[in-house]
Amino acid sequence: MNRIEALAIVNQTIKNPNLVNHMLAVEAAMRFYARKLNENEEEWAIAGLLHDFDWEIHPTLEQHPQDGAPMLREKGVPEEIILAILSHADHTGVPRSTLMRKALYACDEITGLITAVALVRPSRSLYDLTASSVKKKWKDRAFAAGANREEISQAAEDFGIDLWTHVDNVILAMRTIALELGLAGDIPPSSES
Repeated sequence: MNRIEALAIVNQTIKNPNLVNHMLAVEAAMRFYARKLNENEEEWAIAGLLHDFDWEIHPTLEQHPQDGAPMLREKGVPEEIILAILSHADHTGVPRSTLMRKALYACDEITGLITAVALVRPSRSLYDLTASSVKKKWKDRAFAAGANREEISQAAEDFGIDLWTHVDNVILAMRTIALELGLAGDIPPSSES
């Protein structure tokens, strides 16, 4: 399974551009961590890219992602990627017993919160976003109320990383695809992005 094949699956099953952007953001975060931890970058990135591939087909917890797993097997997706995808949902009972599974769980929810914070900034950009800006919004429970802060915090802890270091890392990862995500705003990318 390569990225082109994984993108073909996404394009066949997902029409909502915001959901595609979420999946791309998780892919970027997973790629970042695989590189940082000297893990299999393609495998981790594909797990991030495909983790919600069936959400529009199976939009309930009774179905997502477990009913999507057979579809992935039919497409030849490696079992370890499928198990990582299954483990990102608590209700499947698939343990987060590998570093890749823990990373996927840690990268999933936080990308949505980071996107929400970027979108309310005057710049509408990831390029000037910092963890301190996310931290300010974190405290406002009415902001992005759907972002489960307890889950985000616990996922970072289970992954073995400080929450705000994790937020910084995911921001850096998402900056690499800020244009694609529509989160470049009017700020040109810096040489550090």
